[in-house]
Amino acid sequence: MSTDGDGVTVDIAFALEGKNLDQDYSFALMREIARRIPWIESEPEAGIHPLRAAKTDAGALLLPRRAKLVLRLTRRRVQEAMALCGQDLTVGGHGLKVGAAKVRRLLPLGTLYAHIVTAANDDEQTFMNDMASSLRALRASCELVCGKRRSLRAETREIVGYSLMLHGLGPEHSILMQRVGLGDNHMLGCGIFVGHKSVAAVA
Repeated sequence: MSTDGDGVTVDIAFALEGKNLDQDYSFALMREIARRIPWIESEPEAGIHPLRAAKTDAGALLLPRRAKLVLRLTRRRVQEAMALCGQDLTVGGHGLKVGAAKVRRLLPLGTLYAHIVTAANDDEQTFMNDMASSLRALRASCELVCGKRRSLRAETREIVGYSLMLHGLGPEHSILMQRVGLGDNHMLGCGIFVGHKSVAAVA
């Protein structure tokens, strides 16, 4: 696995101004970003991190003052991705303003967490078996902790999955799992792993 040069995978964190979003915003956000930087849909390792937001009583999402739009991309695409800076996005009828960006390198952390990893069905044991098989194929040794069942809508499709923690990863496997992720729909925020401190929070 490459550890330097343009093949390195990084996160690009854009400042994001906005107020509210629909709870199922992921597909609309993906389409709006792809409209501005069309090449992102053909990037095999590209992903859009789930936005950090709080649910309102009405079921919408409230963005924090320091919200970030984070893309996971190879370093060779960083300058092209900067075309998003200053753009006005419309996501499900809600306006968002993309600000300045910072590049963050991936850290070889022993514990990683994904908000949702897609599943073939609602059976948790089948999901865990599938994840264990995927990790064996990647030769990534670690413990798996399954969290909450989650779902999202992408137009007429319902995508289901579970939150997932990988614990006890070595440095090389940690970077590998952040680079390749697990499951499908990375452009919808699925299967993207970030560093995490607490196993108990997921278990």
